Amino acid sequence: MALKDEINFSLWCDFIERDFLENQFKELIQNEIIHGATSNPAIFESAISNSVAYRQQLDMLQANDQKKIYEELAITDIKRASEILYPLYENNPNDGFISLEVDPLLCDDEEGTIAEGIRLYNTIGNENVMIKVPATQAGYGAMKALTTQGINVNATLIFSPQQAIECAKALNEGIKASNKGVKAVISVFVSRFDKMCDALFESKHLPTSHLGILNATKCYHEINLFKNKNIRTLFASTATKSAHLDPSYYVDNLIFPNAINTAPLLTIEHWVKEGSKTKSQIKTLDECNEFFELLALKNIDMNRIYDDLLQEGLDSFKESFKDLLSKLVA
Repeated sequence: MALKDEINFSLWCDFIERDFLENQFKELIQNEIIHGATSNPAIFESAISNSVAYRQQLDMLQANDQKKIYEELAITDIKRASEILYPLYENNPNDGFISLEVDPLLCDDEEGTIAEGIRLYNTIGNENVMIKVPATQAGYGAMKALTTQGINVNATLIFSPQQAIECAKALNEGIKASNKGVKAVISVFVSRFDKMCDALFESKHLPTSHLGILNATKCYHEINLFKNKNIRTLFASTATKSAHLDPSYYVDNLIFPNAINTAPLLTIEHWVKEGSKTKSQIKTLDECNEFFELLALKNIDMNRIYDDLLQEGLDSFKESFKDLLSKLVA
């Protein structure tokens, strides 16, 4: 039985590009490999900068300011992706979504995030779109406001269990207030932990390539404590960043019930090539807590790691966005 039917596990594609949407994207959906997609500023920066598919529309938009040009290009892609995915959504409204992130420069502006989220969602006009909001203090308020107004939300850049709890609390309140069957995902980043910490862990005789999965598992348990079927954990940043790991390592080890894994195209291709997959063994919340207690005894400051990774993620998306805008005016 397929994992989708057996445990409601979904694989989403963390990639958007115009030619890809009309070709391989459709094939992945038809072959029941992926059930949704996500995007972020770095993905759009790469796609728009490196693909000739955007040239004609880009030329036509040159009279506009940089952000307007970006939004027109991105909205065209997101709208098309939502149309292609809509049959999946119609069949099962827990899947078939595509996400568009608000301007990363608004990460500390709650009202600005809300206004832009509403505008983007209404401009696209398709109900299987999620507005992606970073998990900052301003973001939590925006998540609640957007879901209250019936807008699906993808909470992103979650590193700490506390962020996951704050997102789940805000989304749970907003979804219940909306009474419209709004859907949300909480995107827990995974592989960046091991890239940052493996050398430190090795020096302290701790298991390497282990922290990202256990931290994601703890976040998954914390989110599930809210018992809201309209909120799912999404495991993100699942491309391996270490040569010794199997390319689908962060997918294979996070196949959990009612969860989503959004992975880059190359990771998905490897995962499919490797053949049949089964549900991963899930550490309990107590087992996860025991591991973090061990880290504390080893003088590993997880709060500092969480803060550093969040700031790094925010800065990365901001820089990708600024780089993209700088390339949009001839």
